[in-house]
Amino acid sequence: MHKRSGDIKDPTPTITSRYSYGMALIRVEDLVKEFRRSERFPGFLGGIRSLFTRQYTVTQAVDGISFEVDQGELVGYLGPNGAGKSTTIKMLTGILVATSGICEVGGITPWRDRERNAKQIGVVFGQRSQLWWDLPLRDSFLLIKRLYDVSDADFRATMKTFTDLLELEEFIDTPVRQLSLGQRMRGDLAAAMLYRPHILYLDEPTIGLDVVAKERIRVFIEELNRAEGTTVILTTHDLDDVERLCRRIMMIDHGKLLWDGDPESLKRRYAPHRELVVRLVDPHEKVAELGLAGVSVGDAAEGATTIAFDPQQVAAADVIAAVLARHRVSDISIVEPELEPIIRQIYADRAVAL
Repeated sequence: MHKRSGDIKDPTPTITSRYSYGMALIRVEDLVKEFRRSERFPGFLGGIRSLFTRQYTVTQAVDGISFEVDQGELVGYLGPNGAGKSTTIKMLTGILVATSGICEVGGITPWRDRERNAKQIGVVFGQRSQLWWDLPLRDSFLLIKRLYDVSDADFRATMKTFTDLLELEEFIDTPVRQLSLGQRMRGDLAAAMLYRPHILYLDEPTIGLDVVAKERIRVFIEELNRAEGTTVILTTHDLDDVERLCRRIMMIDHGKLLWDGDPESLKRRYAPHRELVVRLVDPHEKVAELGLAGVSVGDAAEGATTIAFDPQQVAAADVIAAVLARHRVSDISIVEPELEPIIRQIYADRAVAL
């Protein structure tokens, strides 16, 4: 069975994924997708020539990626615009046919058996809706019930659960075209999961939403994954979504898979230091050097001093004890590194704008 990629090419050192394998629900091996675009010769005669002589520009949107996703995983699939994220999702859903390689979802090659594949997946694209524009939201759900042969009992139970989790009651009888973006996204999520698929693909599900709508959607995704074991593949530029939801991230750039591992491993690799922010009772007092390996005391700013330490060399408790032994402290806190600046830096080092 093909192992998951866990390396970043030069200038970034090689990284090895630590995932073990079970029975993979999604299996991708050496997957390639090329797009060919015909070039037109300039001028009137060039247009005539183009009818008889064709030249093509070939773009590799996905370039030999390999990975596996097990049942119940919640994976963040990250990359800059044009990296190949959406192309990968479109092959997994059966919308696009791969140029070469293996792509299996639940034992099915998605584009060869689109109907069977459609019954085991739910898809939400943040910029598109699967709901009927002029119908009330409730009628869209009833149509999906008929399309996927959902029983009356299952439909009632599912709708009750989703209505409570997503707070649909206040707008379920409103035509979709009159819904706000946040309301429509909640409706799309409910529609995608109405027939209880095993896999949920989410492409920018919280784009443009306010903090309240984002929270409702995040809670819903968490509950689906926790309670029903739904496998979730999430593509997003909102790394707060990734921090909150994902236990594994895959990073893609120029069609190649660069990283496959958990967020904490990525933080340890690229942001090994943690920070201790200390405020002293006497704001004019300076924090003394602590004499501990892997610890660096920064300058005071606005009454707070930042102490950087390497948790591989010294425990946070030891750093705190050393500070308390030397100073009277009014406040102290540990700041964990955020994912967004780490990922931004990785892409910046490769001359890619996130």
